[in-house]
Amino acid sequence: MPLFMDIHNLPEPVDAEQAAAAHAADLAAQSAYGVDYCNYWLAADGKQIFCLVSAPDAETAALVHREAHGLVADEIHEVTEGK
Repeated sequence: MPLFMDIHNLPEPVDAEQAAAAHAADLAAQSAYGVDYCNYWLAADGKQIFCLVSAPDAETAALVHREAHGLVADEIHEVTEGK
C-alpha cells in the first residue's frame, strides 16, 4: 500500500497533548477506510504536524483526518521509506 507524509501548517501552535489527541482520533477512525496512521511528529514550535500514513491514496488519508477531527493536511506527499 502507498505511504504518504502529510504536513499540517497550523494557524496557532498546539502542544504535545493536543497533537496526541488528534492522532488518537485518527487511529479510532482509520480502520473503516483501510488506512494506517503509522506515526506523527510535532514541530518544536507547535506550528506544524507531520503524519506518516499508509493508505490506498492521498484522498482517503485526508478523509480520515476530516472525519476524525477536521484538521485536513495542507500538503500530502507520496514517499518511500528508506533503510
